[in-house]
Amino acid sequence: MPQEQTAQALESEELVPPAEPHAAHQAHHAKKVETQADLSAEIKGIGDRYAEALKNGKGPETMPRLDYAPYRSSILRHPTKSLHHADPETIELFSPAFGHQDVHALESDLTIQHNGEPQGERIIVAGRVLDGDGRPVAGQLVEIWQANASGRYIHKRDQHPAPLDPNFTGVGRCITGDDGSYSFTTIKPGAYPWKNHLNAWRPAHIHFSMFGSEFTQRIVTQMYFPGDQLFPLDPIYQSIVDQDARDRLVAQYDHELTSPEWALGYKWDIILTGSKRTWTENEAYGDAGDEE
Repeated sequence: MPQEQTAQALESEELVPPAEPHAAHQAHHAKKVETQADLSAEIKGIGDRYAEALKNGKGPETMPRLDYAPYRSSILRHPTKSLHHADPETIELFSPAFGHQDVHALESDLTIQHNGEPQGERIIVAGRVLDGDGRPVAGQLVEIWQANASGRYIHKRDQHPAPLDPNFTGVGRCITGDDGSYSFTTIKPGAYPWKNHLNAWRPAHIHFSMFGSEFTQRIVTQMYFPGDQLFPLDPIYQSIVDQDARDRLVAQYDHELTSPEWALGYKWDIILTGSKRTWTENEAYGDAGDEE
């Protein structure tokens, strides 16, 4: 995936303003009213009401809420009118086919794209792309983009005062195998601040894009890492109020996948359709979903 495409991978409110002296930075933010405690109280209240609704017989919610107040800009970004169902022509239903000649095998290793070794913890992320019936989806393009180990994207609007890594661009792609498998070697991304509220930090995550075998299976989403202490504080992650649905975005450590003396392994399967499908940013953010 070209480096300039990372511009589409970053939403404006996840980028921080230009660096400033630490004292001035603290004084500037001290004037703001909303704090993490305020947002956490809102998140807890929504979670408590959802748990009560489940006790009263309401079905689980498997997709993010469009109006999720703790994620401040969600109210401004999603569609405001009722959606219209479309019945595409057969020729429009099927997605492009990506041949192996279009994607080089080395593009899946984000640690060898430059002359030197990138900084940070080397990891392997692998899994399978499946349909709703558990069948492998072969020959499909999988793209990823991410921040570096310091939580910094290579993007002119990302002025987070953390170091850039000259040996890490943060983008890669591969084609799924006959069994729907994919694998990336990369660096574990760092958490980074964003501008939703005072002292707001995003959990470490990797963005994924998949086309699937039909246009209706198009997915742009985020994979998280197990045990992240920022999960309860993050309005984007918490906008999925059902815990089982949230868990499907979290990879699992896999010791068999771990490469001895080289890299820790994380397994994450992606389900394109059905009730257990992986959450798609498209549905969370409407037309802006592909630009996260």
